[in-house]
Amino acid sequence: MAFSNIENNEKLDIIDIAIVKNEELENNESIRQAFQDLSDEKNENRLFNIQYTTIEEAQRLLEDEEITGYMILEDTPKIIVKENGINETILKYVTEEIIQTASVISNVSEKEIGKEIVNGNYNINYEKIYSDISERIENQEANIENISNSNLSYTMIEFYTLIAMTCLYGGILGMVAINQNLPNMSGNGKRVSIAPTSKGKVVLSSLLASYVTQIIGLAILFIYTVVVLKVDYGDNLPLIILLGGVGSLAGLSLGLMIGTVLKVNDTAKTGIIISVTMLGCFLSGMMGITMKYIVDKNIPIVNKLNPASMITDGFYSLYYYDTLERYILNIASLLIFSFILITISYLCLRRQKYDSI
Repeated sequence: MAFSNIENNEKLDIIDIAIVKNEELENNESIRQAFQDLSDEKNENRLFNIQYTTIEEAQRLLEDEEITGYMILEDTPKIIVKENGINETILKYVTEEIIQTASVISNVSEKEIGKEIVNGNYNINYEKIYSDISERIENQEANIENISNSNLSYTMIEFYTLIAMTCLYGGILGMVAINQNLPNMSGNGKRVSIAPTSKGKVVLSSLLASYVTQIIGLAILFIYTVVVLKVDYGDNLPLIILLGGVGSLAGLSLGLMIGTVLKVNDTAKTGIIISVTMLGCFLSGMMGITMKYIVDKNIPIVNKLNPASMITDGFYSLYYYDTLERYILNIASLLIFSFILITISYLCLRRQKYDSI
């Protein structure tokens, strides 16, 4: 209900920026053209309103808050902003994408020219080669963008992180289940500890019971979002459900491990699970979609170990890529994450001994 009509209310305004005119900009056709396209009034996806100025004028405009930031193209592009915010992040991100695309066009063109020379063709139309390759790459990127935009909306990112949070909150079920088998946590645990039952069976049975309960809750969530909220998951709903099931296993494993390893009461364990889950969801973009990009760019190892990010990244991959390689990688990562935590829980449970229960 909170996400109702959010996309219409959250449309981005055109961002005012400045670009410093210099020799490097005049000599770089691809970058100059890219910014012109993004500021063309005929472009319905227009993003920028650009002023071409001197560096002194750009500094004055920024100081007077008439622009979000300005770019200087030297050996490497420099983006100067006054503060951090969504518009500043968009400017930096779009500039990086433009520079990366320009670099790809240049590298591919040089290879094509090299092939022509090796084949003995010295009558080369350099401008045509650059133009053809530029058009081909831009068309490919446009097709990818159209596919992505048609399948993945702004609110879907929020729904994906909410699903990830639901999966990881299943850890509370795993924690409660294992506490019922620990002699220092419950009367039932005292009886289990003296029974001739394998510790492995105790862990697996607790995990299985919790998992069945979690899957029922996840099924209710999907039914509610599809039937009531009319969320469009595209043609990949079975794969999304599969990822949700594997993500739930990761959440249960996390709760199982915390419940087994930590020697604290139920309240403390619950607080730890909630804290870990919320931190993971925050880093994966739940409280702000740019956070995932920031973490992936600056500290990529964090989200590679973050189960919430594995789940949301698996969802993204179904729409951004036309292959399942990245999706399968996230599924495998979640399974490995679950196996490691279950193994830790099993080993800790086996080594626990009590002088008196």
